Amino acid sequence: MHGHHHHRRGFGGPRLFFRGGFPNRQELLERLENYQRDLEQQLADVADVIAHLRDRPQDPQPQQ
Repeated sequence: MHGHHHHRRGFGGPRLFFRGGFPNRQELLERLENYQRDLEQQLADVADVIAHLRDRPQDPQPQQ
């Protein structure tokens, strides 16, 4: 998104928290914290796109 390339871990969401066995408390906490950081980055990416679209002049609507 406009020159920003963020590494995505490809975590796949909360349903994958328990893949490979039930994690202990510390492992689950680490996974949840990583997932939260990924979500925060995705939210920042969406906010960047919204800001970019708002700053751009509106394109004329195509006539049908």
